[in-house]
Amino acid sequence: MQVTVESKSGPFAFPCDPRQTLLYAGLQHGLTLPYECATGTCGTCRARVVEGSVAVDWEDAPGFARLNRAKGDILMCQARPLEACRIRVPALVLPRPERHAVPGSHAGTVQSVRRLTPDVIHFDVALAQPLDFEAGQFVVLEAPGLIGTRAYSMVNYQRDAPVIELVVKRKPGGGFSDWLFDRAVVGHAVHVFGPLGRATFHPEEDRNLLMIAGGSGIAGLMSILARATAEDYFKDHTGFVFFGVRSLSDGFYLDELSRFVAQSHGQLEVTLALSHETVATAEHPAHPGIRLAAGWVHEVMARSMQGRYANVGAFIAGPPPMVDGAIRALITEGGLSAAQIRYDKFG
Repeated sequence: MQVTVESKSGPFAFPCDPRQTLLYAGLQHGLTLPYECATGTCGTCRARVVEGSVAVDWEDAPGFARLNRAKGDILMCQARPLEACRIRVPALVLPRPERHAVPGSHAGTVQSVRRLTPDVIHFDVALAQPLDFEAGQFVVLEAPGLIGTRAYSMVNYQRDAPVIELVVKRKPGGGFSDWLFDRAVVGHAVHVFGPLGRATFHPEEDRNLLMIAGGSGIAGLMSILARATAEDYFKDHTGFVFFGVRSLSDGFYLDELSRFVAQSHGQLEVTLALSHETVATAEHPAHPGIRLAAGWVHEVMARSMQGRYANVGAFIAGPPPMVDGAIRALITEGGLSAAQIRYDKFG
């Protein structure tokens, strides 16, 4: 079916299979449609149906909260065309993405599952065709029998990757996390759409790196660190990682983070911020090079980074309140501009 998009930059048209959402079809045809989470929670991919009709997958999606449904407002990530339609998007839309690969649909199979903490699982998805992505990007997953989609950042980094590594933190009532934690899912098929996201690392930008993560938000930053280390980026740049968890026992990927520190020519600092536990030592007792601090991660970052923001590019990932707090600190205390701060809000 033909979909016409009216935007601030002019009209565009693309075909959309009735089984595909408007957002995914438009992105797959190279249009830079607005989005953040691509799963219905944020509301960024709003549009208004001017002609035609659509079916909505998730009527109770949180992203609908600020939309006017009576006037035809929709979330493009939740709308599938019932006929040819025309929609109005209140954003600048371009006919091709800047430096990011055009996303597409991929068949995948859960290859392995590894428990990192009682409520965090790392899992690998083998792809039928390799996926080319930038460090810091994410994909959206669908599993048979589960309603809805979930967004997860890649932990690994590799051009034309045959396998993507992902991490999920268990949430009460979370269908996908319950599926991973409670069932034998190795060998099960999943549908993968991506790569998505603009919070990406590009070495040619020549900036020092500041990374702030809460919980499973560390995933995309691990991908950035993997690329930076592989390209010996810290030979000529400094890096600061602030990773927030509740307690010492909630930390994960600490072996990997220690290795990144060891390979950084002394230029990378990693701090584990404990929000619900006091700190007994300045360094992690079991993981060399990992510093410890007490407090919310964005507050720990602000205290530690005073006077050290020169030529910094910042990456933030985690729960929306943490992301918002970190952005405020970077702008008001660090003097960073919006162009120096990158993040993708999944919530």
